[in-house]
Amino acid sequence: MAARFLSSRVAVGRARVVREVRAAAPLMAALAAPVTARGPWLTAVLNDQAARGSTGPWAPRPVAVVVEAHREGRPEGVAFLSLRRRRLVTEVTLLGDGTAPVPGGRPPARLLARDEASAELLAAGIVDLVGALRGPWTLRLAGLPMGDPASRDLAAAQPTGVLANVRSRRLVDELDTVGDVRRSREPHELERWLPALLAREPDARARGFLRAAARLHAAIGQVELAVVADGDRLRAGLLTLVDGADRWPWWAFSEISGLRREMGAPLVGLTIPARGWPRAAALSRRRGAR
Repeated sequence: MAARFLSSRVAVGRARVVREVRAAAPLMAALAAPVTARGPWLTAVLNDQAARGSTGPWAPRPVAVVVEAHREGRPEGVAFLSLRRRRLVTEVTLLGDGTAPVPGGRPPARLLARDEASAELLAAGIVDLVGALRGPWTLRLAGLPMGDPASRDLAAAQPTGVLANVRSRRLVDELDTVGDVRRSREPHELERWLPALLAREPDARARGFLRAAARLHAAIGQVELAVVADGDRLRAGLLTLVDGADRWPWWAFSEISGLRREMGAPLVGLTIPARGWPRAAALSRRRGAR
């Protein structure tokens, strides 16, 4: 097999990141990325940020670190990130971190890398990104799967980096045991019940994202609505993200039980405290050798 000569670059700003999200669709599919790390979900996140109309130095800036063999070709690795200035520190997180609601029970985020070489160069690209930031910064990547190679390379490049595991909690659908449940993936059914569902979400910011993300995924057949109703009165409601045979309970409420939570898969987070990042010589040498 011929050697690949990979390079990394950075795309900044909503319009450029949207293009990179679209270009990464084949990679997302090849890696079986979860719904929450694919194009429609990330697009909903970007649209939600834009709808808030936040501008100025304190607004989050979407960024994509892209690894590719050819410019304008299909990427071999991508990290979708967000930069946000908080006082004197730039906080670097995964795009969508802090957006709610997010389904629980399994890792929702990904640093997309086709193989070990792509993961290594992706980590080096993130090193270059934060190394170019003005002033102090902190990096916090949460919700990754165990064994993620890019986060492992990042942690190895920075002695103060900390990889930690937390146990997630997943939502369990038992509505069929408590009433007559109507299930549908039809967008018009979602629209019928969406106002009643949103009325049960106490967080105004979460309501906005829930509305946008549910409509977007319903339009492509990736949301199932389950309701238990007494006439026009909603007694319980559940939104489930659907990807082929995979079902991932996302958001719910119930007056009549039928829903519970249990321990889910571990989530990995990488945290590097607020400071400048000395150049990661090891990563740079290994990158240059390719």
